[in-house]
Amino acid sequence: MSHPNTDLIERFYTAFQQRDAETMAACYADDVVFGDPAFGELRGEEARDMWRMLVSRAQDFSLTFDGVEANDHDGSAHWVARYTFGQTGRTVVNRIDARFVFREGRIVEHRDTFDLWRWTRQALGIKGVLLGWTPFVQGAIRAQARKGLDLFRRRQRGA
Repeated sequence: MSHPNTDLIERFYTAFQQRDAETMAACYADDVVFGDPAFGELRGEEARDMWRMLVSRAQDFSLTFDGVEANDHDGSAHWVARYTFGQTGRTVVNRIDARFVFREGRIVEHRDTFDLWRWTRQALGIKGVLLGWTPFVQGAIRAQARKGLDLFRRRQRGA
């Protein structure tokens, strides 16, 4: 029999496969903290809105996950997202390691790690190859990701 937190991680990624952002959001505690190389740190509704945005914009999207492990306190998984990056039309295969912390049957902390330079090479082509490793370009990618999320959130709230 699997651990309830293993089931929680599997529910989260199965919902992601189905582009069901609301089920993903329901797996998070109200005060969740999310972090990754592209968006930096997001909290609460900001983190849930990031998934809503990504799911709504996903083009030619598929996701696989494996290596799900969890106990009462924390857990981990590996997942691979394949999609078309909208700004360039280039195919991206992003391999991500996820770590989780749980509280009362929900995810309270979610940290994704991946190689941002590898991502920029795929998403941006030659510019990513030549400059994607630099702190300036990586900072610009994070700024663009946050700008997109802020715009999405304003539109969702009718502002």
